[in-house]
Amino acid sequence: MQTDRTLALKQLRELMKRDGIDAMIIPSSDPHISEYLPESYRYISWLSGFTGSAGTLVITAVFAGLWTDSRYFVQAEAEFKDTEWELVPLTIQGRPEYVDWLFQRIDADGSIAFDFQVMPLLIAKEIHAKCQAKGIQVKHSDILNEVWTNRPELPAEKAYCISEDLCGESTADKLSRIRSAIKQAGASHHLISSLDDIAWVFNIRGADISYNPVVLAFALISLDEVLLFLDDGKFSEADRRKLTASGVHLKPYSSLQLNLKGLAGSAVLLIDPQRTAKGTMTGLNKSIKIIENTNPSTYFKAIKNRTELDNILTVMRNDGVALVRFFRWLEKEVPGPGITEVSAARKLMELRAQNPNFVSNSFATISAYGPNGALPHYRPNEENPVLLKDYGLYLVDSGGQYLDGTTDVTRVIPLGRISNEEMLDYTLVLKAMVEGCSTIYPKGTRGYQIDAITRKPLWDQSRDYGHGTGHGVGFFLNVHEGPHVFNKSNVAIEIEPGMITSIEPGLYRPGKYGIRIENLVLSVPYIKSEFGEFYSFETLTLAPIDTRPVIKGMLEKRHIDWINSYNKNVYTILSPLLTDEERGWLRKKTMEI
Repeated sequence: MQTDRTLALKQLRELMKRDGIDAMIIPSSDPHISEYLPESYRYISWLSGFTGSAGTLVITAVFAGLWTDSRYFVQAEAEFKDTEWELVPLTIQGRPEYVDWLFQRIDADGSIAFDFQVMPLLIAKEIHAKCQAKGIQVKHSDILNEVWTNRPELPAEKAYCISEDLCGESTADKLSRIRSAIKQAGASHHLISSLDDIAWVFNIRGADISYNPVVLAFALISLDEVLLFLDDGKFSEADRRKLTASGVHLKPYSSLQLNLKGLAGSAVLLIDPQRTAKGTMTGLNKSIKIIENTNPSTYFKAIKNRTELDNILTVMRNDGVALVRFFRWLEKEVPGPGITEVSAARKLMELRAQNPNFVSNSFATISAYGPNGALPHYRPNEENPVLLKDYGLYLVDSGGQYLDGTTDVTRVIPLGRISNEEMLDYTLVLKAMVEGCSTIYPKGTRGYQIDAITRKPLWDQSRDYGHGTGHGVGFFLNVHEGPHVFNKSNVAIEIEPGMITSIEPGLYRPGKYGIRIENLVLSVPYIKSEFGEFYSFETLTLAPIDTRPVIKGMLEKRHIDWINSYNKNVYTILSPLLTDEERGWLRKKTMEI
């Protein structure tokens, strides 16, 4: 495989020379600016061998490098070993820092190229502006497809409608809200490229992308017409009739550009520049006015309605039962023949799949023992699985997609003897998670403020972690959902009641171990005072927190009270759903400290 990739890079450089391209940019993206990609758009993995879900390749005649964030530093170094590829660490997650790098290295009158069909419009404009200042030419190029001759076809999985009993709001009502937002923005049309937004608006789900129950589609909504572009044959006849009854006209996936080009010059088109590819906008009538803003549906779907929340509470109970059974199994079977990171991840999925509403994992399970836990996005090696032994820490970050909700939870389990250092770090991470989950905050608070509050126990001990503290979570949709996020970036999104977010501080010691503890929380109203409205978090996740590694003397009474109350609540809610043996095991695991 390495020889094939070396040859592919050589061929790509020959085509770059042929076309007068000094530098090629390859983002981890597709025409829908997705985080998780269909196989046919996994250019980065195919060309470089890097398997992470975030990054950008830059290739010149003498350089081949990957820009990615701290979640993937160790992974990228390992995957690039003995290759020409270099890791360039990002200092700010998600920022196109390679633009400045290129600006310093490409001469005036040089050229930079990328495939317009997979580059977010917002980043493409930043590249253009930077290059224009120096006289560097920016070109569209899809020469990668000349090299990747056996590129996989686009997925053609079936799609289906979900009922209002699950999602709580009809497609017609959602379209009415979006049309109001279109009017308010001063637009006549709204283009949606992002797959999770489309799935939410039309109450449809599918399986075109692993772990994300979405459908490859575009949508064009005007004040009097709704066009949904997707491959023919995706839906049953009953679902087609259901969509038609909601005023939706189904069009071929490939006909989007034709319909966009047919828009009148008087049209005013609302788009999200972060979730729309530059290439999608090519060929529009130049008289059309473009309004750039976040998709209205992105805000709407972030605020879960009562039906969604009720379903999610049910999902959390069922998911918690699977986790209790998994942790009990782990304790009984480790150490044991054939109990590896891979078999443990498989067992957890089997236990989740016993629920009739289970659809799939919500992401690739991070089943990481010992030093592998120090890789935040580690994936166990199927070909050379790591055996779980009777010492050290085992980290499992996993989640499920159910018809009635999405879960994401991380726990760290001591498999036997552990060091004082491991106990100290575990206690600090748990303390940080408790700080985040128990925060009371005023209306208008943004994610970076929650992020800082959560990190304080670690900062107090001169420790930190490179990834964000939390991400939004969809309802039977993407496990990573915007617009809100808890990280160090000054994202101008207020945390509002109805938002579901993860709180997942961590601490990583490369070559030794990693610790991350994660719950999902719901933002809820707390109190109104003379100083305004205040909100708090309701913890949704129901999975016992292991207290064996806790150094009690490092915690304040309020932290101990929170942990004891949480574990007691887990037992109270889950015990009626367990067998006598499972109930007895959980009672011991949730005893007060």
